[in-house]
Amino acid sequence: MAISSFIDYLMLEKKYATLTANAYKTDLEAFSAFLGQEDEDLQIEQVQYSHVRQWIVSLVEDGLTNRSINRKISALNSYYKFLLKSGVIDINPLQKHRALKTKKKVQVPFSEQEVNQALTQLYFESDFEGCRDKLIIELFYATGMRRIELINLKLDSFDSDFKNLKVLGKRNKERIIPLLPSIKNSIEDYLKERSALEKMTDGNYFFLTKKGVKIYETLVYRIINDYFSKASSKVKKSPHILRHSFATHMLNQGADLNAVKELLGHSSLAATQVYTHNSIDKLKQVHVKAHPRSQK
Repeated sequence: MAISSFIDYLMLEKKYATLTANAYKTDLEAFSAFLGQEDEDLQIEQVQYSHVRQWIVSLVEDGLTNRSINRKISALNSYYKFLLKSGVIDINPLQKHRALKTKKKVQVPFSEQEVNQALTQLYFESDFEGCRDKLIIELFYATGMRRIELINLKLDSFDSDFKNLKVLGKRNKERIIPLLPSIKNSIEDYLKERSALEKMTDGNYFFLTKKGVKIYETLVYRIINDYFSKASSKVKKSPHILRHSFATHMLNQGADLNAVKELLGHSSLAATQVYTHNSIDKLKQVHVKAHPRSQK
């Protein structure tokens, strides 16, 4: 069965994003090319685990990290599960495969003070870009949305009085996020400047560049990095760290884990629990101070 059928399945039935589906396609084509170098008659649907193991060895020798290798093997495993489900193969050659060990990345969130400094003490120009940049930071911190979700916001994503925001998440799952009252003024300031743009090629999208086209990922990253470089000494300053800060600060203030899960658009609690390590530290401090036997 052609790889293209699998990619169609991911996009049409599983609702994967185009970028994700293309990444799967690239990994599968790379494995297929590797097989062709070993045996030009061997097809990707005919392999045994020994062939996959040889590919893993070659990837390690090429200097890929375990995390990158695991991602490629995960794509391959998904393809074989699809072939198994479709009746093309009888056994998944990866059924007993164990992922390579990886070091867990510790994401250090911004402190509440750092976020407050970025929003209240840094200077934002009163022009289009200044209003846009400030609103982007406010929305990331107030909603915890992903970068791609912010980029894809449209004018009708907001309700008429700017109290709620409709976000289209992974696999086209829609969720409603309440907005803080304080954001309304920033939205109105931005929309006023936005309406004065001479040209709007992508006018249905909410966030635009000053040339009137849809905002893009590297620009969003640069905005967060530039402003937080003035407010924080942390090494990593990105939209994801701001999302991480949103979740951590919510949990620190006593928010229910399930509620944070829904706000973040996670499909399982396991994905949300990675944000709880700082909250656990705070709970330990409270426990030590408050427990009657802590002083004994």
